[in-house]
Amino acid sequence: MTNDKFKDDTLTALIMAAPALIGLFLFVALPFTLAVGISLTNLRLGSPLPTKWVGFEQYRRIFSDPTFFRALLNNGLFALVIVPVQTALALLLALLLNRPLKAMVLFRTLFFMPVVFPMSLVAVVWILIYAPSANGLMNAFLKSVTFGVWTPKDFLHDPVLALPAIILLSIWQGVGFQMVIILTGLQSIPKVLYEAAAIDGSNKWNQFLHVTLPQLRNTLIFVMLVTSILAFRLFDQVQIMTQGGPNDATTTVMYEAVKVAFEQQKMAKGAAMTVVFFLIVLAITIVQRLVVKEERAIE
Repeated sequence: MTNDKFKDDTLTALIMAAPALIGLFLFVALPFTLAVGISLTNLRLGSPLPTKWVGFEQYRRIFSDPTFFRALLNNGLFALVIVPVQTALALLLALLLNRPLKAMVLFRTLFFMPVVFPMSLVAVVWILIYAPSANGLMNAFLKSVTFGVWTPKDFLHDPVLALPAIILLSIWQGVGFQMVIILTGLQSIPKVLYEAAAIDGSNKWNQFLHVTLPQLRNTLIFVMLVTSILAFRLFDQVQIMTQGGPNDATTTVMYEAVKVAFEQQKMAKGAAMTVVFFLIVLAITIVQRLVVKEERAIE
C-alpha cells in the first residue's frame, strides 16, 4: 500500500509539474541547446559556403574581441548600480505606501504604471527628456536646481553620461515592479510583532531594523535575484536610445549579439556570445543563492 501511494503521489506531482517542465524545455533547454550547437559551426546567413563544424573557434574569436569585453563591463556596471539602488528605492516606496491613508491606491497605481508601459514608448519619452538643448526637460531641471551653474549636455551622445542616463531611465521604469513585491511582503508581516516591539519600548527605526527587515529577508532576496536577471537582459533601451554608442559606451552583450547575428549575419558568433553570457548570468545567480540563502518559515 505504501509503494502504491508513493507511486500515485509521484504521478500526481509529475502531472502537476508537467506544464512548467514543458515550458522550461521549450523556452530554456531547447533554445540553449540549439545556441550551443550553432556556436560550434561557421553558420553565416546568406553565405554560399556550406556550414561546417569548427569546434570552439567562435569562442576564441569573441574572447579576443575587445567590444565583447566592453559589453560585459557595461552589463556589469549596469547591474552593479541597478540592483542595490532599485531595491532600496522600491523598499522606501513600499514603506511609504504601506499606510492606511486616503487615495493610497491611486498613488500605488501611479508608481506601478511605468512598469506596464512598453519599453519602446518609455525610451522615446526619455529621449525627449534628454534633449540636448537648453530647453530639454533634464537640462532645464538641472539648470534650475543648480541656480544656472549647469550647462546643457547631450546626455545620449556623451561617453560619460550615456550609460548613467540609461540607468536612470531603467530605475524609473522598473522600480514599481519591485515595489509591489516588497509591499506584498510588508502586508504579510504579522501586526503582533510590531505591537510586541512597541510594548518593549522600540522606536520606529528599531522596529524597522529588528522586525521589518528580518521578516522581508526572503522577499528582498527574491527581488534582488529577479532584478539581477533583468539587469543583464538590457537591450531595448540601448537599441532605441543609443545603438550601443557613443564609442561603445552603452553597448551590452545582448545588443552586440543581436547586431553580430542579424546585422553582420554571423549567426554562429552571435550564438557563442549568448551561450557565454547565459553561463555568466547563471553563475552569478547561483552564487547569489549560495551566499544569501533564504530562511525557511518555521511552522
